[in-house]
Amino acid sequence: MSETPSVPFPDKWARASGTPIVEAYHTAIRAIVAERAAAAGKSWNDAVHDRSLQLTREDFEKVEADLLATGYRFEMSAVVSAQEAPEKYKPVAERHDSGAQEADEQGRPIVGTGDNVFKAPADVEGVARFVSTVERVMDMLTEGVPADTIAVIDDSGGTLTAPILGDFTAVICMGGTVRSHLGILTREYGVPCLMAAELDGLAEGDRVTVEYGKPAADAYANAETAAAQRARVIKLS
Repeated sequence: MSETPSVPFPDKWARASGTPIVEAYHTAIRAIVAERAAAAGKSWNDAVHDRSLQLTREDFEKVEADLLATGYRFEMSAVVSAQEAPEKYKPVAERHDSGAQEADEQGRPIVGTGDNVFKAPADVEGVARFVSTVERVMDMLTEGVPADTIAVIDDSGGTLTAPILGDFTAVICMGGTVRSHLGILTREYGVPCLMAAELDGLAEGDRVTVEYGKPAADAYANAETAAAQRARVIKLS
């Protein structure tokens, strides 16, 4: 694809695209717009309101055809999460375990913290089960979600686990915020949920208690207050 002509357009992308396909589309579309604006002798402010310069269906079809002609094929959008935050997608055995977890008031190891989506009537005790593959979701969908399951999921979990979300005892999500789609869904289902969780030493099958009885996290709190508000995940066995 041709390089973007040198025209006074602002740079609207502060970081690299998540996947090659997104970068290719951005580059191609910017090139088309820049070429037309340069040919018309227009600045960005003038070009953006000029309907004669707008992109057409034919433009998008050509961009797609040029991309496919290189041999590249489309990727699932979910791969973006894995590329931006690979630590969250490591196998359970490879997840971070510092071996130096702090202890709670009873001397039990604190194996994670997170932002509480809503205040539950009480803290929840259950078994941590990592649900991060379609295969595991299908198993739980056909065989049933085991009792006392506190599902540990990544930041694409709202879509992946939608068919069984209401059957979880609770959720711990390693991405997002309390205002994320998953936070909204769990609140509607009444399933206690922590978002933006940071885990240290939590493993598949661990029995834990999670402080879902804590007040909901304030999405607008400063860093110090937000840290103090985070609910704890405490390992029991």
